[in-house]
Amino acid sequence: MRADRLLQLLHLLQRHGRLPARRLAELLEVSERTVLRDMEALSAAGVPVYLQRGRGGGCALVEGYRTDVSGLSTAEAQALFVWGGRDSADALGLGPALATGMAKLAATVPSAALNKADELASVLVVDRRRWFAAAEEVPVLPVLRQAATDGRRVRLRYTSAGSEGPAVRTVDPYGLVENAGRWYLLGAHRGGARMFRVSRIASAEILADAATRPADLDLAAEWARLRGRLETGEAVAVDVAVVADEVELFRRLASFQVLPDSVIEDLGVEDRTGRVLLRLTMRARRQAIGLLLTFAGAAELLAPADLRADLVERAAAALRRHGALTGTG
Repeated sequence: MRADRLLQLLHLLQRHGRLPARRLAELLEVSERTVLRDMEALSAAGVPVYLQRGRGGGCALVEGYRTDVSGLSTAEAQALFVWGGRDSADALGLGPALATGMAKLAATVPSAALNKADELASVLVVDRRRWFAAAEEVPVLPVLRQAATDGRRVRLRYTSAGSEGPAVRTVDPYGLVENAGRWYLLGAHRGGARMFRVSRIASAEILADAATRPADLDLAAEWARLRGRLETGEAVAVDVAVVADEVELFRRLASFQVLPDSVIEDLGVEDRTGRVLLRLTMRARRQAIGLLLTFAGAAELLAPADLRADLVERAAAALRRHGALTGTG
């Protein structure tokens, strides 16, 4: 709307004092002729703007004239301009839109508040990526965003955990969730709510059919429910003995796999071996086995006995698979 554009033009001049018509046209995404017409409209409305000809000239606002209709406080400006979701916007295919939107918003923010936002941005970095984990490739994320916002069903080629290849699934999308640098699609498949890890989606096709989405759906609550079901379904408390030189690394890696708010308890040191005894609650049995296999002889699972038996069985299977046991070829 023209009224919005006139307001943006006014605030750009208020912030910069003077700008070439060409630069204003770029910022406002209009032609230079439109900028000049808007300058005439502002002048006719009593706003002290003028055109300065020649080198270094451009569209200008009389020095000292101020207006603040943004209403943003310093804290609000800081929250907006240092928001940590810029990587998320890029992944969703909205990076350029975020950049231009923030530039337009900057034109309406009081200079003092904007300066404080810049100061905070210079001393703050937000990195959602997990330790020891590469950034996931999620090229289908913009397609999923469009399907969810448009309310359309989507056909996925999805590789579930433990399967050898992708299978076709038709999903009614509920929405998208970013969790510690990993993206998940929440939706209905065959009548039940599911979560799909976006990095495992080989392709996504938006269908013409409208998606079925519960009218009272609370996406955050649904995510909490599905996540809770995943985290508590196979959780297991374990006692381990770790050689002293590896304890720090073991603690660091284990901290990403324990239940939320769970504490890695120090049970002391073995008198005979000097190994450190730890007790922790893992999110799932397979995570516990994987972690202990990573440390091989540097960590021993003491309890529970059934998990220890599973660990031995899987270690033997790995040796057989790699031809490391006698007679396996």
